[in-house]
Order: sequence, then structure tokens, then C-alpha cells
Amino acid sequence: MDILYLLIPLSIVFVAVIAMGLLWAVKSGQFEDMEGPAHRILMDDDDEPPAKNRD
Repeated sequence: MDILYLLIPLSIVFVAVIAMGLLWAVKSGQFEDMEGPAHRILMDDDDEPPAKNRD
């Protein structure tokens, strides 16, 4: 029963940290363009990267 006095405050701190991380992600624009990266993966780029000079 004594462990609850430790686990309840730890869980509250853990939830607060998760909420702060979620708010930071929303404010920094992580969720603004949800479809763009998914479509970019499917786009086939025919441009090859420039060859590196091996001297």
C-alpha cells in the first residue's frame, strides 16, 4: 500500500511530461502537413544525386 504514495505522484509527473511534449509538438508544427510526407515517399525521383569525385 505504501508503494501507491510513490507511484501516484510519479504517474502524475509522467503524464505532465507527455502533455508538455504533445503541446510542444503541436506548437512547433509537427502535425500541420499530415499527407505531404506520405505522398513524397511514393513519388519517384528520377534525378540521381551528383556523383562524388573519388580521387
